Amino acid sequence: MKITILFDNYQFNKKLQSLWGFSCLIETNKTILLDTGSNGRVLLQNAKKLNIDFAKIDILFITHPHWDHIGGLDTIIEENPNIELILPNSLSIHLIEDLKTLVKKVRVIDNNFTQFDKNLYSTGVMEPIGEQSLIIQHNNELFVITGCGHPGIDAIQNKTLSNINKKIKFTIGGFHLLKNTPQEIQKVIHNIQSDYITATHCTGDMAIKMIKNIYKERFLDGGVGAYFSF
Repeated sequence: MKITILFDNYQFNKKLQSLWGFSCLIETNKTILLDTGSNGRVLLQNAKKLNIDFAKIDILFITHPHWDHIGGLDTIIEENPNIELILPNSLSIHLIEDLKTLVKKVRVIDNNFTQFDKNLYSTGVMEPIGEQSLIIQHNNELFVITGCGHPGIDAIQNKTLSNINKKIKFTIGGFHLLKNTPQEIQKVIHNIQSDYITATHCTGDMAIKMIKNIYKERFLDGGVGAYFSF
């Protein structure tokens, strides 16, 4: 399995453009794009520089309705109308109905933990904001991939583990700690259950530094262009 960050406000590969938002490509039994960043043109340019063909994507998984995660939605559909969309029910009903006319298949996720393909799961939509996270079971271990992590990364992991009793190997994405106090961040870090961590996007500089100080070599730097193979 391989995970590549295609859109992020942190820069890992200097040849790629960084803007506020997040998107990553997961290549496993299916090829999945999680979120689309805030700008479709930049997302497409970054993907082309990495020789990634959006026509080969099987599934587009949208975590939540915020602009910095759905800004490139039209671009992806133009490049590949044959994809399946996995959408949270927090998206506009009118947008969901429109999307059903533009792609091969749309599945709308409610608040229940849901398996939507082989070894692929949604946490179900969690509050606040109405956000789902992607869970992958690979080699009998779990991979947790978030968009912003508004519900709390510890809450996301707890819901996952209550449904699948496996070890969490890797957690990656935004943890939405940029406005939290050091004491609040410390409490969240204490509750994280993961062998390896990549905290990026809206995690915040202070929280990233604190997580890195604790996880040391088990913290893997994120940013647009970073990739991870398992």
